[in-house]
Amino acid sequence: MDDEKLKKRIGMNIGAYRKRQGLTQLGLAEKLNYSDKAVSKWERGESVPDVLTLMQLAELFEITVNDLVSDPDALPDNPGPVERVMGKVAEKTLKRKADKRVILGLSSVLVWFVALFLFVVISSIGIGKSWLWFIYAIPANAIVLLSLRSAWRDFRGNMMLISAIMWGGVLSVYMTLLVFWSLNIWKLFLLGIPGQIAILLWFRLYRKAPKEESNG
Repeated sequence: MDDEKLKKRIGMNIGAYRKRQGLTQLGLAEKLNYSDKAVSKWERGESVPDVLTLMQLAELFEITVNDLVSDPDALPDNPGPVERVMGKVAEKTLKRKADKRVILGLSSVLVWFVALFLFVVISSIGIGKSWLWFIYAIPANAIVLLSLRSAWRDFRGNMMLISAIMWGGVLSVYMTLLVFWSLNIWKLFLLGIPGQIAILLWFRLYRKAPKEESNG
C-alpha cells in the first residue's frame, strides 16, 4: 500500500470515530492540544498523526491503534502488513510508557523512604520535630518527578508538579519557622497566590500555541 492510500484510510477512520463520539474537529483538537487545522488535514489525508497521537486517539475513541489504520471493509482476523507494523510499534511505545511509570513510582517511593528513614533515625536519638521531614518530602518528591519528566520531554502534568514545588516550599518554610521559632507567619501563603497565577498564565500561554502536524 502506498503512503497516500494509508493517509486517506487513517483520515477516514479518524473522521468516522470522531463523529461517532459526537466531537467536532475543534473539540477533538482541544482534547489533543492540536489545532483544528491539523485535525482537518488528518481527515483529508494530507498528513498523519505520529504514533503517540494515534495512541491518544485510540484511547479517546476506546478502540485500538489497529482500528485506526485498518481498512474498515477488511476482515478483522486478517490484518495487513501495515496494521501489523503499527500494532508492534504501539506495543513497544506502551511498554516504554509503562517502564517510565515504574521509574516515576520507584523515585517517589525512594523520596518518601528517605524521609521516613530520617524521621526514624532523628526521633530515635531524641531530637524532636523529626516529622518535618515528611513536609520537606512534598516539594522534594515533586522536584524529582519534574526532573525525570523534563529529561524525557514529557511535559504533561508539569503545571501540577511546579505548583506542588511552590506550595510545598512555602509550607516547608512556614512550618520550620513555626516549629523552631514559634513564628506564625501565615502571610507567607499569600506569596503563593501571585506565584500560582503566574504558573497558570505561563501554561495557558504555552497551550495557546497548539501543535501543528508537520508529518507529510
